Amino acid sequence: MELNTIKSAEGARKPRRRVGRGIGSGLGKTAGRGHKGQKSRSGGYHKVGFEGGQMPLQRRLPKRGFKSQNLKFNGEVSLAALEALGAAEVDLLSLKQAGLVAEIVKNVKVIKSGELKRAVKLTGIGATAGAKAAIEAAGGSLA
Repeated sequence: MELNTIKSAEGARKPRRRVGRGIGSGLGKTAGRGHKGQKSRSGGYHKVGFEGGQMPLQRRLPKRGFKSQNLKFNGEVSLAALEALGAAEVDLLSLKQAGLVAEIVKNVKVIKSGELKRAVKLTGIGATAGAKAAIEAAGGSLA
């Protein structure tokens, strides 16, 4: 195979449709536009979503909710996950290396789910009120 012998696959390149070029072409006279109406005229068309004056779907449906783009930077870690991790000192970097939070995460919070039996020192990580009480009860601390 050489560059000057490369060809497209059979049927990949169809000839372009030449409209309005006589009766024999099958696309003469109205050139595939039908008879009369806005869509048959030159320059006559409508915006996307237009339903002929009927209230369009995107305006009929109620507005609902909002999803903050900052949510992707927040992560959660359970007490059970901290127990399984088995480290005495835990920070954001160690959680990322263990795969407990995504690489994109900037803020992590410990939630009270599961039990914690060993003392864990958290640095730069938040915790819910229940999780904080459980960590301190196990002899750990938050910094």
